[in-house]
Parts: sequence; C-alpha cells; structure tokens
Amino acid sequence: MTISDSDLTEAVSRVVDPELGRDLHTMGMLRGVSLAGSNVHVLVALPTEDWPVKKVLSELIEAAVNDFEGVLSVSVEFTIMDEAEQAAIRNHLIGDPSSTGGAQQAHGHAEGRLVPFAEPGNRTRVILVASGKGGVGKSSVTANLAIALAQRGLRTGVIDADVWGFSIPRMLGVSRPPTVIDQMVIPVEANGVRCISMGFFAREDQPVIWRVPMLHKALEQFLTDVHWDDPDYLLLDLPPGTGDISLSISQFLPKSELLVVTTPQPAAQKVAQRAAYMAEKVNLQVRGVIENMSWFRGDDGKRYDIFGSGGGEALAAELDVPLLGQVPLVTELREGGDVGSPIVVSDPSSEASTAFVEMARLLTEEFLPTRRYNEGLKLV
Repeated sequence: MTISDSDLTEAVSRVVDPELGRDLHTMGMLRGVSLAGSNVHVLVALPTEDWPVKKVLSELIEAAVNDFEGVLSVSVEFTIMDEAEQAAIRNHLIGDPSSTGGAQQAHGHAEGRLVPFAEPGNRTRVILVASGKGGVGKSSVTANLAIALAQRGLRTGVIDADVWGFSIPRMLGVSRPPTVIDQMVIPVEANGVRCISMGFFAREDQPVIWRVPMLHKALEQFLTDVHWDDPDYLLLDLPPGTGDISLSISQFLPKSELLVVTTPQPAAQKVAQRAAYMAEKVNLQVRGVIENMSWFRGDDGKRYDIFGSGGGEALAAELDVPLLGQVPLVTELREGGDVGSPIVVSDPSSEASTAFVEMARLLTEEFLPTRRYNEGLKLV
C-alpha cells in the first residue's frame, strides 16, 4: 500500500495536544507533513516557546505515524506561533476578551463579561468549600475531595480562592506553573485535577496586601481568563470567614452550592454556622457539612475524640442539611498536604481516604440533586 502525504497529514491532524485538549488541526498547530522515502517529517507550531507537553506531543505524533507500514523514522520539528495565532487559540477556547456582547454588570457577570459557569445551560457543578474560621483543614478537604471526584471519572477543577492563605497547588502536588497564551491561562493538572491559585502569582513568603477591588479582579480572572474546558465539578477553596471574596462569589457564581467544613468542638461549630448563614443571605445554597478531625485512632485501634464530638452533626441539624462525611485526624493527611502527596493517592485504603471517596460518591449520587437543563430556554 502506497503512503501519501495526505494520509499522514490526516493521521497527525487527529493527535490531541495534552495541554489544550484539542487536536492539532483544530488548534491550527499542524504546519506540514512530508514523506521522503521511508522517513516522515512533521512540522508543528507551538503556542509558546516553553510548551510544557512538547516531549509528550512529539511522542504522540511519532506513535500516530508509526502505525503506517513502511515508515522507518519520524522527525518532529517545532516552531513558535506569532501573536495573531496565539490570539486565535485564545478566542477559540474562551472567546475574545474585548467582546462583551453588550452585557451589563450583573449576577454572573464580570466587567461586562459573562462568567461561563453562570451561563444558562452550563453543566459545571460549582461547589464552594467554606469555613467560619481558619485551621479546620478546609484546604486539605478541598484537595482530597477534588481528587476523589476525579477518580470517579469526573472532570474536576479547583480554584484556590483563599488569596491570603493559598495552599492548593502544593497540596495537589502541582510541580510547575500554568501556561499562558495571549493572557489566557491553562490551569495546571495534578492527580487528575486542574487548578489555579494566587500561589502561581506570588511567592509563598510574599504577603498579598490588596484592597477589595484587587481581590475582586483576581477572582474575576480566575473565572474568565482560564481555559477550564467545561469541567463536571469546579471546587472553590474559599478564605475563612464571611468577607469580600464570599460576596464576590455570590455575584459571579449565583448557581454555586456551599459545603461547610467544621471540627467537632462546639466553638468551631458556632463560627462555621456564621459562614452558612452568610451564604443564605446572598442566596447561595448550603448543601452539606463536612466534619474534619473527627477522631484520632490510636495504635490500640481505639477512637479518641480529641476535639470533642457532635459538632458536625449539630451544625448539619441546625442548617437542615446532610452531614456529608467525617474525616479522622490522621498524620498522613497533614504530611501529604505538606509534600504534595494527597492521602487519597498515597494511601487509598486509609480511613481518611475512604471518607473522601464516600463523600465524592454521595455528592454525585445522592446529596446533590440532578440538574436538568434545556439549552433552548434562555432568560433575556
């Protein structure tokens, strides 16, 4: 069978770039495929000089071409897109930032731009993870719950909206910064979860000293300038308390739902209650309570209620929502967050991992009602 350049071009054009999640033809990245004897040469234009999946992409192209009988060698050459081509990729994936469509500032809008997760018919489930106070393990709960959702085959993303105490990238095990194409950010993926965080824009030892408008703007960019690619679930790790970030969320994401993280002691429960009541004041739905540090299990196998008991159950009853789960106090959970080895990955059979896996199941199968959209129905 004779191999033609067009046959090879068609095969290579179907290769999906792992960073963008689109094939080379759709992204305009394939510049040419030529056959000389038994040798194939492929020219690909990368969106940036430091394209993070360059090596993987080259291997995928070689695998696609090697399927043809008679091909003995493959050479992949890369060039870099110009600014207009980069802008075309951005416009294809998230739209033109200069085009507002005449939208006015309103719920679900950011400076005239509609937040995609607020659009009618958008199927992404936005889950806010909140607490009344710091130190209850809200971020570790967010990270491990997100991975547990991803392990169920669900496309999952996390926004680290705790702009002062950002820690999600480290907890997820992120090893590199995000890619930027014409001011569009491609979130970094680790353990099956894509994330964006203030931690990518500030050093860990650098305090974020911003007034409210700057915080509002940062959150807006996390929602509108990031190629989230329609995840099934988007989790937001909120800062503790009932401040301005939470109010911005209610404006940008009016369809979002809230999970409240507390610990067993009554004092923490009462503080967490305020976060839930704030959500209700701004019309955000409280869907469940997660109790963290519920008990410690000693070497003797006995449970010790170090921080008391009953706080999560009492809070859930007060809010008339389910107690989604109880996570035991486990050293490996804390250590895993510090070194980027989440416990649901490093020790999936542990008591804490089992709790996160069960919470992910309950979220997807029982506690959150199924949404039914009709894309033909629009509010104008």
